[in-house]
Amino acid sequence: MIPFLDLTRQHHELRAELLSAVARVLDSSRFVLGAEGQALEAELARLAGVRHGVGVGSGTDALRLALAALGVGPGDEVVTPAFSFVASASTIMMAGARPVFVDVEPATLALDPEALERALTPRTRAIVAVHLYGHPAPIDRIVALARAHGVAVIEDAAQAIGAAWDGHPVGGWGDVACLSFYPTKNLGACGDAGMLLTDRDDLADAVRRLRHHGDAGRYHHVELGYCSRLDEVQAAMLRVKLRRLEEWTEARRGLAARYHKALAGLPLGLPVENPRARHIYHLFTVRHPRRDALAARLAELGVGTMVHYPRAVPEQPLFGENAERGWPQAWRAAREVLSLPCFPELTDAEAEGVVAAVRAALERLTP
Repeated sequence: MIPFLDLTRQHHELRAELLSAVARVLDSSRFVLGAEGQALEAELARLAGVRHGVGVGSGTDALRLALAALGVGPGDEVVTPAFSFVASASTIMMAGARPVFVDVEPATLALDPEALERALTPRTRAIVAVHLYGHPAPIDRIVALARAHGVAVIEDAAQAIGAAWDGHPVGGWGDVACLSFYPTKNLGACGDAGMLLTDRDDLADAVRRLRHHGDAGRYHHVELGYCSRLDEVQAAMLRVKLRRLEEWTEARRGLAARYHKALAGLPLGLPVENPRARHIYHLFTVRHPRRDALAARLAELGVGTMVHYPRAVPEQPLFGENAERGWPQAWRAAREVLSLPCFPELTDAEAEGVVAAVRAALERLTP
């Protein structure tokens, strides 16, 4: 069996360093809002080219707190792509605002700037630009539209740490960016964790208050906040992994190049990398009109796959919209996408096995 993802390989290699990092936190007995978290915040802020990092409990909390810090609330509209993980939209509802879904570009599945422009109204307060699968959205056009209409941009970079657009890292383009360190991410914690990145002092200050019960000083609570803090154990382990992030990214990109070369010319839609983008291949996601049959055949051949995502966001029961009519590109993508194994520890033999299995499965599916 070739696994879709095997984190035990990564943790086996880093075991001694990870345990040492945990021991360092235990010895300090500072488990919340301590030196490890502050160091990780500074390191990731430098990576994105911004001044502030603010660690929180999860990527979902990062989105929720970003909206709160921007003052998004009832009566506001927030534009978000119709194809993403559900948190890109559900957090808008948590803020009391209305998510306005727009369709995605067929090639990259990123937010379509033309659809975005049509969706902007006087009630629009913010745009959530999702860097899906590790490929940046056309963030320069999105930011330009936002500035012209006086709205904020939240970069959902949960899948895109280390990606870039026009040579500039994602996370430094909008008003604020949100990261997830869910264990399966390119930089994954050993549990839940997240972070916000911003160059704006006011937003950084607001999120630091909001993540800690609206506390502006010791037991001085000036607004309604939350309890969402990145704990020191996760921060310490993430710092160990961060030192390998660029190496891992290059391994993913090399594996993606190998897949592109070996699978070219087959009746299979391959990921598209915009010439202006640096794709970090959080996922190597292909497309096929008989996706479920292809996945079943690959499973028979011993190759693990995953579907990200089987429904467009508006057609989730939470929203209950007709995605086929309203967002046709998102609807079609949800029925065609299939992610192949693409992680740094995948061996050459396993990569060859994936290619051979895909070729064999497509032969079975071709009339």
